[in-house]
Amino acid sequence: MKTRSVWIAAVLFVAGVGSLVACGVRRDMAPMAYPSAQYLATPDAQERPGAGFNTEAYDRIVENPFLAAAENPLSTFAIDVDTASYSNARRFLSQGQRPPPDAVRIEEFINNFRYEYPEPQGQAPFTVTAETTRCPWAPEHVLVQIGLRAKSINQEGIPPRNLVFLIDVSGSMADPNKLPLLKSALRLLVEQLTERDRLAMVVYAGSSGLVLPPTPGDRKGTIIESLDRLEAGGSTNGGEGIQLAYRVARESFVQGGVNRVVLATDGDFNVGVTSQGELTRLIEKERESGVFLTVLGFGMGNLKDSTMEKLADLGNGNYAYIDSLSEARKVLVHEAAGTLVTVAKDVKLQVEFNPARVRAWRLIGYENRLLRAEDFNNDKKDAGEMGAGHTVTAIYEIVPAGAQGSQAALAGVDPLRYQTPRQATPESGSDELLTVKARYKDPAGETSRLLTQTVSAEERDIRQASDNLRFAAAVAAFGMLLRGSEHKGNATLDLVRELAQSALGRDPNGYRAEFLELVEKAKGVL
Repeated sequence: MKTRSVWIAAVLFVAGVGSLVACGVRRDMAPMAYPSAQYLATPDAQERPGAGFNTEAYDRIVENPFLAAAENPLSTFAIDVDTASYSNARRFLSQGQRPPPDAVRIEEFINNFRYEYPEPQGQAPFTVTAETTRCPWAPEHVLVQIGLRAKSINQEGIPPRNLVFLIDVSGSMADPNKLPLLKSALRLLVEQLTERDRLAMVVYAGSSGLVLPPTPGDRKGTIIESLDRLEAGGSTNGGEGIQLAYRVARESFVQGGVNRVVLATDGDFNVGVTSQGELTRLIEKERESGVFLTVLGFGMGNLKDSTMEKLADLGNGNYAYIDSLSEARKVLVHEAAGTLVTVAKDVKLQVEFNPARVRAWRLIGYENRLLRAEDFNNDKKDAGEMGAGHTVTAIYEIVPAGAQGSQAALAGVDPLRYQTPRQATPESGSDELLTVKARYKDPAGETSRLLTQTVSAEERDIRQASDNLRFAAAVAAFGMLLRGSEHKGNATLDLVRELAQSALGRDPNGYRAEFLELVEKAKGVL
């Protein structure tokens, strides 16, 4: 009995010491200025959420159908500058796996790449351009590319930044491609900061705490030391951390500057506020302070993609998935201005189709960004944000009026009993194919402004189209093939490769060339 008692005591002693070492902030870290550092539990590795099985979560995507222009003349949606879907799919393909269909958001594939649209010259924060061509996977159809380009700013033009890193240090973040990669990624951002900037650091697991109060950006040693001391352990109370991070950001608010929370997590919230509904309502409330949100997703096995995308959308921010240090450099260094500096918020597009020229149309992607037609003029309706230097691309596949041999399936409706079809206006007899309208607000504004542009029908062969359109068409076709889309027509990986290879253009960071490598990897899984 005595031996057994000694053995039990020894086990308890070792367990107690282990729990001190394996908490989210190491024992040698300085005490927090906000809640106490004694807030993290240390679960056994087998008990970590997602350990040993796959619990990744994606919202279902129901692809946009073809709609008859006569009955559905308007297409309205919020822009999307997220890129997470592309890098997440790259992670699957690099492991020799086909990504789940619902992980493939084609608009994020397209917007992962930069396009050479005209730079804004006037007061508007972005330009709107359009181009048309014959559809490469359905030659009887027409593709229309609508491109937005936000004004660029150089490093010197970036306003003072008030950033709060909100870092998940729960047990599910222990894997090498989670917290260790996260720390390396955030170091890249820290290197870009100046003495005008302020950075704070909040961590959360079972509870949350401030491990670094707002600190000047030129004190890089202090910031990186705090970052290096973080370790994973505990369950995940994300809601409590979000509230604390926004409170710290509000208290350090910089008028006319960049005020942003940068949430880095796998999205596996399992303690406290856990439901998507509760979390999104929390974010909607917090964004009223003028603090925007960037979400960086990490890891595999229990990635909660659907939750992180919703938080970024409702937090007036953007969502990127970091699968490597090179992707971190792309998001946080090469595209730092676009990631962090918003030049226009609540950006919406509305396209009106001329039924005399368009029989039917389909928006490729943006399924979870669709808006009602009346939302376009409603300034209370939240939409997407554009960062400095961002480009946003939307592609429509159009069935021209009188097209022969189209395979587009159109669901018919019975004739109306109480009203007649819409009457055509004189403008329908013009060569106009469609009209594009864009609404946006200034980053601190509440009243939207309107930009309008008409697009004429010009059905050039895809080989005569710009590099912008050929490359975007290649990426769209690739996304449809990965999804197994019923609208992929004659698209093949060889067609994707041919289009992309012909449109590499100026590719300073090699992102388009890397796309070709991804197409080759896809041949093993499609």
